[in-house]
Amino acid sequence: MRLHRTSRTVLALVAVVALSAGASACGRSGSKSGSGGKIGIDFPRSDSDFWNSYAKYVNQDVKDQKLDALTPTNSNNKTDVLVSNVATLTGQGAKAVVMAPQDTGAIASTLEDLAGKKIPVVSVDTRPDKGQVYMVVRADNRAYGEKACKFLGDKLKNTGTVVEFEGDLTSINGRDRSEAFGDCMSKTYPGIKVLAEATDWKGDTAAAKLQDALNAGTVNGIYMQAGGVFLAPTISLLQQKNLLVPPTDPKHIFIVSNDGIPAEFAAIKAGQIDATVSQPADLYAKYGLYYAQQALAGKTFSPGPTDHGSTIIQLPNGLEDQLPAPLVTADNVGDPSLWGNQVGK
Repeated sequence: MRLHRTSRTVLALVAVVALSAGASACGRSGSKSGSGGKIGIDFPRSDSDFWNSYAKYVNQDVKDQKLDALTPTNSNNKTDVLVSNVATLTGQGAKAVVMAPQDTGAIASTLEDLAGKKIPVVSVDTRPDKGQVYMVVRADNRAYGEKACKFLGDKLKNTGTVVEFEGDLTSINGRDRSEAFGDCMSKTYPGIKVLAEATDWKGDTAAAKLQDALNAGTVNGIYMQAGGVFLAPTISLLQQKNLLVPPTDPKHIFIVSNDGIPAEFAAIKAGQIDATVSQPADLYAKYGLYYAQQALAGKTFSPGPTDHGSTIIQLPNGLEDQLPAPLVTADNVGDPSLWGNQVGK
């Protein structure tokens, strides 16, 4: 059964005028924003290895392609700061904006304002609940939850207790991962008890709730919705409890994460965690900037498969390019094509 310590409030998507569709999606052409205008970029936070890697990829791509981009801002996980940053960027002449709003329900008025000014928005990793977007560049986050569920469910053979570190439920990512994981567990592995713990993407909150769960009884599995913030405190706590043991040990707690950062790969190789779903930080940067350039060039896209292994889907308020996000285990953790194995090279 699934125990909720906080209610899952699903914010309804409000239909707005959809982005007009035209030419089919294409891969990155390397075209510059040129005379189309400047690109404004806001980084969402700097307290996560994943987002710090994303920022590095963006800065490198801007430099390598000589893009006409303004100096990026950082909203530090605060909607009011993001709103202020967007005003600053547009005041500096941004004609397209790349952002990653962490509270996907609170950015609608800013998006509506930008649409009124005919400034296209590319939203990376998160899908705004309301407000028009040119393109969302994101992986299928429901698939994250489903992959984590199937991995843990099979490993635990439909028995035991799993602690789930939910992301912030004001974020579409937190909701998608949580709902998909919960639905999959209740339907496919009803013998597993899930402790769904709200964390607001905070590592210390997750560690405290894991401590409570361990004090209350045996924990057999953990689903961490963001390794960038949850990995280190989880590993530290399990070490203190002498529970960081190999998969061959009966006390082993099976752990699946989300992000695909190098630290997760190292933990998989060390037998500390068992799997992660790799969010493509490199592709988020690549295609976030790509679609900003295409928007400035007046290009349009239609739902359907792309030539870069993804699928564009129609949203009530725009389009979304759903990039692939593979499950990484001990079997494929050394794959050189994974962005987590390319960092620093």
